[in-house]
Amino acid sequence: MRYPPTGTPFSTSLTATAAHPVGDVLLGTPPQRSSAASASRPMAVILDLFGTLVTAPSVVERKAAAAQFAEVLRVSPVVAESALSDSWRARHDGQLTSTTEVAAHLVTCCNTSPACVGELEMLLAQLAHVRLQADATLLKALERLRRCGARLAVLSDASPDIAEAWSRSDLAPHFDAVVFSCRAGAVKPNRLLFRAVLGELGVAPRQALYCGDGGGDELAGAEQAGIRAVRVERRGGPSGLVFGETAWSGSAIPDVEALPSLLNRWGKR
Repeated sequence: MRYPPTGTPFSTSLTATAAHPVGDVLLGTPPQRSSAASASRPMAVILDLFGTLVTAPSVVERKAAAAQFAEVLRVSPVVAESALSDSWRARHDGQLTSTTEVAAHLVTCCNTSPACVGELEMLLAQLAHVRLQADATLLKALERLRRCGARLAVLSDASPDIAEAWSRSDLAPHFDAVVFSCRAGAVKPNRLLFRAVLGELGVAPRQALYCGDGGGDELAGAEQAGIRAVRVERRGGPSGLVFGETAWSGSAIPDVEALPSLLNRWGKR
């Protein structure tokens, strides 16, 4: 679960976007800045994970998870939630390299018994598995994208427990590449992440399309890396938590399920 760092504002409301019919989505840039050359059909689609492929956690889910952590750590939910928030960057930017290290770090943050590490590690793995559950409609959309000939990648701020659970998820077989922040050693919108995923896909920036709900300033980060970007409405609705979100005036579509139609109709207007 993506807990924002302490002191970082997070929001449950979506910033106003310029949503266009699927056939009119151009490049994730205002239409007046598009060009015939830049409108070429993408060879690869890079997708965010939380809030895009799977639902963003709600306040209720956040509190329920914190209560589970608190029970294992033998501390109050307030202390557990504080430890999760304070450790966000360490869990996501590569400082902690395994679920075991994450569990040990949280035990230290809460000043509790090292005997809790094993049980906490199991809880982290269990929650990661739940967090990666995908809708059937989403999985079908990914199959359609592959049939369109697009190479697919995931680029996500993620902790080691998510990275370790990924290969066992229903999502994993649909992707040609995956770059998680905890493995790459940086968080969005660091350009290193975008360079890494382009390298994994073997495509140039202009040949890719980035799609995400906007958390972590990812859309601007993609554009700064030379990648076209389009925003999707946050999966799970406006109650989903997000942080690091900035206003977006580029193109938008309702969900990932709209992407196959977008690619099929790209350049046919």
